[in-house]
Amino acid sequence: MSARADFAAAADDLAGRVLSALRGAEGVALAAWSADGTPDPMTSFAAVRVIGADTFAPQALAGAPFDAEGAAVVARSFEMLPLPGAGRSGRQDERTMAWRDWATAQFLARFGGTSAPGVNAAPPQDGLADTVNWQRWSVRMAQLGTLAAPGLDGPVHEAVRNAALPLCQGVTRSVLRRDFPTAVRLARWLAWLHREGVALPLDPVAVTEHVRLLGGGGPRAALDLAIAGCLLGRKPDAEAADA
Repeated sequence: MSARADFAAAADDLAGRVLSALRGAEGVALAAWSADGTPDPMTSFAAVRVIGADTFAPQALAGAPFDAEGAAVVARSFEMLPLPGAGRSGRQDERTMAWRDWATAQFLARFGGTSAPGVNAAPPQDGLADTVNWQRWSVRMAQLGTLAAPGLDGPVHEAVRNAALPLCQGVTRSVLRRDFPTAVRLARWLAWLHREGVALPLDPVAVTEHVRLLGGGGPRAALDLAIAGCLLGRKPDAEAADA
């Protein structure tokens, strides 16, 4: 396979393992996966950075333990693949990745008891609350979907709390366009808002179920849907048929 295909396969594999752990499977050790599951260690580290804070979904949502070896793998991924400029350049893709890294670092400190090298503070907040162009804003929030998790709170979350209507507009638009990746991540934010007690103009349970019926996805989308289900009060094993 090409390097790109190896990378995508590693990220999908890790997402599938996290989903299994969220459902209560044992023996899904991150350290063992990173050592044996991919042809190149850098591919493993890149996959960890892409799955990001969702690596800790079994801990945040189900109270599973996180071993020291796994924490070392996550910390090492930051050392091996530092973000240029720590997301403080003018490039929005870097700022988005910086927020995803911030979320991973928060969970690494909480569940792994260690810090993420190079992640010392929250990234710049520019544009987070600007919903005038709600289409563009909702796409960015979809890219930040891994932050929709219990135990995380910051400027991104505050922006989403204050923008329930633009978020619902974004969900509706992505559903109508059959843009499954965007729809599932925005539905996850709706589920998070519901858990936070925010009044919503759309029913997050119905939206999540409709998004599920759109089909498509893969292991990463299945993980997003399982997390959304947990945020809505469903047991993760109830999502098993959709993996």
